[in-house]
Amino acid sequence: MKAVTIGEFGDIDSLSLSDVADKELASRSDVLVRVHAAGLNRADLVQAAGNYPPPAGYDPKIPGLEFAGEIVECGDDVDGFAVGDRVFGIVAGEGQAEFVRTDSRCIARIPENLTYSQAAAVPEVFITAHDAIFTLGELSAGDTLLVHAVGSGVGLAAIQLANAANARVIGTSRTADKLERAREFGLEHSIVTTDAMFADEVSRITEGKGANVILDLVGASYFEENIRSIAYQGRLILVGLTGGRTANIDLGAMLFKRASVIGTSLRARSTEEKAVVTQRFANEVLPLLVSGAVVPTVDRVFPASDVAGAYRYLASNESFGKVILEF
Repeated sequence: MKAVTIGEFGDIDSLSLSDVADKELASRSDVLVRVHAAGLNRADLVQAAGNYPPPAGYDPKIPGLEFAGEIVECGDDVDGFAVGDRVFGIVAGEGQAEFVRTDSRCIARIPENLTYSQAAAVPEVFITAHDAIFTLGELSAGDTLLVHAVGSGVGLAAIQLANAANARVIGTSRTADKLERAREFGLEHSIVTTDAMFADEVSRITEGKGANVILDLVGASYFEENIRSIAYQGRLILVGLTGGRTANIDLGAMLFKRASVIGTSLRARSTEEKAVVTQRFANEVLPLLVSGAVVPTVDRVFPASDVAGAYRYLASNESFGKVILEF
């Protein structure tokens, strides 16, 4: 079969579509999926740079964390799915290939109103956002959610999910244009963060109360402002580290506010843990996708043969929403 392969770590131009060994079922609960489209994520860029190896058992030179396709084979213990079903899901690696083998508990049915390319823009960002702001962040109706890098796939998913739950959203971006475009997805308040400063504006918008939940895809460079921005008993959910991994912490402010900092990553979780978040996604998010209350955001679609071009485009930071590979 064909799969995206990293020729040399650190060289995006070395990415190509190459022949690799065919996939076979490894357990009775597995399914084999013919992939029609796969989403790209920042984690793929980090893996291509040689700085984010997958868990044991996955080829470090075949990236990919999400896919959409059609089941072509089922293990004997698979329940609820059959050959021919359109499905999507998350994997710990090797998702950017013609075929993906995965545990059937970690997939969900693609709504009929979504194409494969649209579906490929869903799993990683919507499962990440839903798990972070609701399961970990316990966002409720009437709460304020602060989302950093709001023009990213996770950011746009978080806006829509929070709006569907009747929460208020404040979004930040270094690019004013992305903030303006995010308004069509329900962004109510926006802050340009070219200087990494935003706490005063968050305080103004919330009348001094701060944000109940902060979804941070940036990391260290925003940490001090996050603590200033967080509400009493607020929750800071740390998802990304594009702004660094080492920060100063005002422990006094955290004690006074009784604030919580929670780090999260989907990739490192066990199959059982991924099955739980996938089921919550299927129960709570799929109905919103079916009704159109939330929608995937596809920026550009590339043929898998132009994988290097797709990665270069993602690395340029020009994308708004998801970059997709079609197989």
